[in-house]
Amino acid sequence: MSRLSLETPDRIQETVEGLYEDLRRHVLATPPGLCPVDLQLSFLKVCQAQTCGKCVPCRVGLKQLEKLLTDVLEGRGNKETLATIEKTAHNIMDSADCAIGYEAAHMLLVGYESFKEDYESHINGGICCRHQGKGAIPCVAMCPAHVDIPGYITLVGAGRYADAARLIRKDNPFPTACGLICEHPCEVRCRRQMLDAPINIRGLKRMAMDNAPANTVPVPENAPDTGKRVAIVGGGPGGLTAAYYLQLMGHQTVVYEAKAKLGGMLRYGIPNYRFPRVRLQEDIDAILATGVEVHLNTKIGDGAGEISLAQLKADFDAIFIAIGAHQDKKVGIEGEDAEGVISAVQMLREIGDDKLPDFKDKNVVIIGGGNVAMDCTRTSIRLGAKKVTIAYRRRQDDMTALPEEIEGAIAEGAELYGLKSPHSVEKDAEGKVTALWVEPQIIGPIDAWGRARPIRADLPLERIPADIIVVAIGQGIEFKHFEDSGIKIKRGNIDALKTGALADEEGIFAGGDCVTGPATVIKAIAAGKVAASNIDEYLGYHHEITCDVEIPDLPLNDQKPCGRITMHEVEAGVRKHTLEPFECSMTRQEACQEASRCLRCDKFGFATLRGGCQRKW
Repeated sequence: MSRLSLETPDRIQETVEGLYEDLRRHVLATPPGLCPVDLQLSFLKVCQAQTCGKCVPCRVGLKQLEKLLTDVLEGRGNKETLATIEKTAHNIMDSADCAIGYEAAHMLLVGYESFKEDYESHINGGICCRHQGKGAIPCVAMCPAHVDIPGYITLVGAGRYADAARLIRKDNPFPTACGLICEHPCEVRCRRQMLDAPINIRGLKRMAMDNAPANTVPVPENAPDTGKRVAIVGGGPGGLTAAYYLQLMGHQTVVYEAKAKLGGMLRYGIPNYRFPRVRLQEDIDAILATGVEVHLNTKIGDGAGEISLAQLKADFDAIFIAIGAHQDKKVGIEGEDAEGVISAVQMLREIGDDKLPDFKDKNVVIIGGGNVAMDCTRTSIRLGAKKVTIAYRRRQDDMTALPEEIEGAIAEGAELYGLKSPHSVEKDAEGKVTALWVEPQIIGPIDAWGRARPIRADLPLERIPADIIVVAIGQGIEFKHFEDSGIKIKRGNIDALKTGALADEEGIFAGGDCVTGPATVIKAIAAGKVAASNIDEYLGYHHEITCDVEIPDLPLNDQKPCGRITMHEVEAGVRKHTLEPFECSMTRQEACQEASRCLRCDKFGFATLRGGCQRKW
């Protein structure tokens, strides 16, 4: 028998693995706005380096595609070049011996179809139609409201918290809300991850607002009164954002809110342990300080005590519809009408009105895998439930909730049953819930959205004991009155243009959840900001929102790898017994260190974002 030895990675292999990791970090940090043709060429080169070279399609075909794309980028291409690219890619897909060649060609074809305008722009004008580098600051581009993130990070690092709040509020009048509960899409493409890890942007925003509460930082002065009046239907983040900016522009805004308090899903959809009501009120007080008029407990409709859309048309110069998605959705299973089956919307709405349900010593089952499902799960634990189970028809990796929310729920004692599709609700002779029956699943083919689709497993149904079942599978809008009034409804949502305007209704705009379906807070804020700007234009004006905060320059020091500061949390065994907030703000030392990690992409590596100290939109 020949002598054997253990194989260990040699220096070359370790170097190659390190280079792959560097490449992965660069790909993750790719900001919107870069030339997609150039990016596709880079990906193609990586694929070409992975080929074994045994088959012609990979060895020759991918090299030929690389040459053709280079010709396009360097101005040597023409329309025949584009046709050859398409034909060559199809030939490689049809004849490659392995997935390397096939997937490389397929990836190029998908990109070619999506970026055809960019290819043609290089052919016709020698430049990408996206103007590579112009304003492509990753965090700003990824933020739906386009907040000046490098600016306020620098201000937080300098300890100028009130100025940071003013700069944030120029684009987002809910800085406190986003400092505590934003899903921080701005961090996804942060270029800092080329060195180590993304900046903790949300944590720095929270640091600013904890030290300079929104209701203590004066709002800007309103522009001269225009004499125009705008009705805002809905007092959630989208509606109040539009009201805030329109009021600053000199238009009198009047908010009509169906519920007893303002805030929308910020109040009626997010538990206190994540976003305390007192902190929400700080943002609302600052918005109302501009002079926004509010009518609570006022529904839009034709009933007694309601105001109709026709009346609003007669009384106002413009209308912005920003109703939230407060209608629950059904699972559609047998027994769903049993006593003890409630919706996540109903549960969180009652909690928002300070009516805490009695879950003490009960078995609670949550159906769903999004952030709302996690909110219901963690709230149920805090309400004294004996056991809380999450039934989700896909895998944990497929859940749409933030990873930290899922991890937090499990740490607090929740049981996650993945690949369990709800089948029916079992109830007793009195019609009360006793259990949820689920169908075991196995993971199957990838669907059109890139998620693995679950399929029924050849296993018997499983029984999960339950006293309460909370359905958290999505929400819808209450659109009947609007539809009856002639507003076009498409797939359960109001049909609006990207500007927020309704194509067939003069002077009526819509945005937020009622247009897109349930989405994030920052997307609702962005919709309100866009609507305010376009309503202002519709009324015949062109006001600009500015901020005269002077932002310090970044010291020209070396940026060495440094760990990311994460937020401290109260220990799981303690926090699960209270509805009080459990996330702790950064210390001054932590905030300074985290702010110093910012690479200031607005100054280095990209086109300059700001001119002087004036910031406008």
